Amino acid sequence: MAKVAFHTLGCKVNQYETEGMMTQFEQMGYDIVSFFEKADIYIINTCTVTNMADKKSRQMLAKAKKINSKSLVVAVGCYVQASNKELLEMIQVDLLIGNTDKGNMVQVIETYLESKIKPTVVDLSQYKVYDDLWISMTQDHTRAHIKIQDGCDQFCTYCIIPYARGRIRSRSASSILEECKELAKKGYKEVVLTGIHLASYGVQFDDYRLINLLEEMQGIEGILRIRLGSLEPTLITHDFVSRVAKLDKVCPHFHLSMQSGNDEILKKMNRKYTTEDYKKAVDRLREKIPTCAITTDLIVGFPSETKAQFEDTMMFIKEIGFADMHIFKYSKRNGTPAAKMKEQVNPKESNMRSTRAIEIAESMKHNFLTRFMDMEMEVLIEDQVILNQQIYYVGHTTNHIKVYTMSTQALEKNTIKKIHLKQGFEEGLLGSL
Repeated sequence: MAKVAFHTLGCKVNQYETEGMMTQFEQMGYDIVSFFEKADIYIINTCTVTNMADKKSRQMLAKAKKINSKSLVVAVGCYVQASNKELLEMIQVDLLIGNTDKGNMVQVIETYLESKIKPTVVDLSQYKVYDDLWISMTQDHTRAHIKIQDGCDQFCTYCIIPYARGRIRSRSASSILEECKELAKKGYKEVVLTGIHLASYGVQFDDYRLINLLEEMQGIEGILRIRLGSLEPTLITHDFVSRVAKLDKVCPHFHLSMQSGNDEILKKMNRKYTTEDYKKAVDRLREKIPTCAITTDLIVGFPSETKAQFEDTMMFIKEIGFADMHIFKYSKRNGTPAAKMKEQVNPKESNMRSTRAIEIAESMKHNFLTRFMDMEMEVLIEDQVILNQQIYYVGHTTNHIKVYTMSTQALEKNTIKKIHLKQGFEEGLLGSL
C-alpha cells in the first residue's frame, strides 16, 4: 500500500484535523510515515493566520516535492481556502483541497489518482455544513483534542480566519459525546475541546450551547478532565459560571482572549467587549472558582496604538493578574481591514512594547505560581525529561501549572498523582510525592 506523510502548520484545530485525516488513511490500509521519509503522497495541512504562515506553508510544500519528485503533493486547509490562486502557481503542488473535504480525504485523493478529477475549493461564506472528523489516537498519548466547532462570525479587523474557515458551524453533541466515549475506552483521561470560535458552539441549535455539552460530558465514565480551549469573555455570564462551577471534571483554567486593554483599540479591532466587560467576566470566575487560572492573548503594536494606549493595556493586565499570557507583535495580514489602516506602528516600537509586556507577564506568572507553593495538587503525568542529569516526571495540574516531579519510583504516563508543590522550577513548579 502507498506511503502517506503529513505535516501540520498552525493551531490545535489543524492538529486535530490532521489526526482525523491520518485516521482515515490508516483505516484504509495506507502506511503512515514521517514527513521526512520518502513517501508516495505528502499532505500539508496549511495555515494562513499570518503572511509568515503562508511562507512556511509554501516552504513545506516545496520541501515535500524535493524529498520525492515523483510524489503527489497535496495542499489542504486554510491557506488553500484563502489564497488558492497563489498556490496554483506553485509547480510543486499537485492538488489543492480547501476546508470542506478533510472528512473524505482518501476518496478525494483516490478519485484524483484514478481520473485526475480535482475537487473544487468551495466558497465558505454561505457554507453551513459541519464536516465531521474522528480520531482514533492522538500524537499526545495523555490528552486528546476534540474539535467541536468550525468557523467564525466575529470578523476582527486583524484576522483572516473568517475568510479561511467560513461561518460558524457546530458539531452535533451526539458525535462529540460518542468520540469522547471511544477515547475514554482507549485510556485517555483528559480531553481538550477546541474550535475556531469555541464560545459560539451551538448558536444554530435550539437551546443547546457549550455549557449544555459540558454538563453531558461530565457523566462520561473514564474521562476525568475536560479542558477548554480559547474562549471569549462574552461567554462568561453569571449562568455559565454558576453551572460550570458545579462540574468537577471541567479544569479551572480559562483562556479568555483579550488582545488589548484599551477600549479604543478594542473597538478598532472589532472586538465585541470592553475592558469593563472583560473585568466582570474575570471577577465572576474568581468568585465561584477561586483556584482558577486566567490566561490570555495580547497583541501589541496594533495600527494607531499610541504609547498612552499601550500603557493603559499594561495597567489593565496588572489589574487582572494573569496566570500566563501569549504576547504577539501585530503582524500585517494581507486581505484584512487592519492591513489598510494608517499609522502602522514602527517595528522597533513594537519590539520594545513586546519586551515590556513579556516582563510583566513573567512577573504575574511568578505571583500565580507562588500561590500554590507548599500545596498538594493532582497532576496528570505526561512525560519524562532529564535536566541536569536528574530524571523528572512532567505533568499539569487541573489549573494548568506545569509540575516537575522527582521520584525514586517510576511514574507511569497517563496516571494522576497527588504531588506536593514546593518551589519555582523551569517554567513551572518543582514537586515531590
